[in-house]
Amino acid sequence: MTDVRVIVGPGLRADTALVGEVAEREFAALGVRGVLTHARDATETHTLLRGTAEGGAVVVVPGPSREMRALMGQGGEIVWCDFGRVGLVDGAAHIHGRGIEGLAWAIRHAVHRLRHRPLRVPYGPHPEQWGDLHLPATTDAARGAVPVVTLVHGGYWRSIWAADLMEALCADLTARGFAAWNLEYRRPDLHGWDATTADVAAGLAALPAVAASLTTTLPGAVSGAGVLLDLDRVAVVGHSAGAQLALRAAADGAGVALAVSLAGVLDLEEGDRRHLSSGAVAAALGGHASGESEVPHERYTSSSPLLRLPLGVPQLIVQGSGDDLDLVDFSRRYARAAEEAGDEVTYMEMSGDHFAVIAPRTPIWRTTALAIADHLSRRVPPKKPEHS
Repeated sequence: MTDVRVIVGPGLRADTALVGEVAEREFAALGVRGVLTHARDATETHTLLRGTAEGGAVVVVPGPSREMRALMGQGGEIVWCDFGRVGLVDGAAHIHGRGIEGLAWAIRHAVHRLRHRPLRVPYGPHPEQWGDLHLPATTDAARGAVPVVTLVHGGYWRSIWAADLMEALCADLTARGFAAWNLEYRRPDLHGWDATTADVAAGLAALPAVAASLTTTLPGAVSGAGVLLDLDRVAVVGHSAGAQLALRAAADGAGVALAVSLAGVLDLEEGDRRHLSSGAVAAALGGHASGESEVPHERYTSSSPLLRLPLGVPQLIVQGSGDDLDLVDFSRRYARAAEEAGDEVTYMEMSGDHFAVIAPRTPIWRTTALAIADHLSRRVPPKKPEHS
């Protein structure tokens, strides 16, 4: 059983009992042994960290103390968590800006990193241009190369949300025999819309180089135990705002066999008009879809999946019926429009909220995973080369 230690620094402005309740709930949900300790200062934190069991997960909520914050970025398998939005620290696994609920995400991230260690591969020079490659523990030699699911996280294009959102799906997909390529990318609130769309395209385009690196012994190659990735069977799966990015990449010619929207923001014009998530669409694209705006309308026409139809790629549109009604509306209208445009599209609406579609134990995700597997199985994979 995994051990998890949560250390809370002095001066944290949060109800102590509530912080403990969030931690205990997450310990139980993950099936881990956890302990939460309130440290008096950085010196006691050092002592607690030294006493953490080898192989255990550690989450530190530093609070406002300068001494505590000075510990960030000094290496180690520590996940740092700030309830408020703060600047990122280079070299630190850092979750911030998600409120007290961010502690739950931090604990999940720490546990997933220990249980399912991915191969982190950069696809560009910026610290946020990388993908985590998760490989299945075993492969069927008769099947040869394994199919790949590229995951694009959501978060309404805001930098407080990151690739950790999709880690539970990565674990589930590898257990089903897929390779999972979990993309991080620069978000537009800090880097602009063009950087975001370019990063998702670059992350998908990097797959051939990643696949080649898995099968070579050259210096700098990714260590993947000789796993072959089947680049003819690649699905791109996006959640929420990530679904918009995933379907836009498919429309731009990313060369995927299947594009999947999980509770996607698929109509950017209407999303802007309805002020979705406190104006997230206009904030991301740099202006409104209509009226006086500095952003050219071409940015909406090139980015909104509804306006890019037909995509020319098979699509699976998945929507929880208990989600935001605007997203239900977008998914239903998009699926109808895609079919009318001549695309091969499957619409699946089941019980569940916005996060049920990325929770492995829910019926809606299990049905989605089966649908992805069924579609990719229809494409004939190349035969594994025989060795003389």
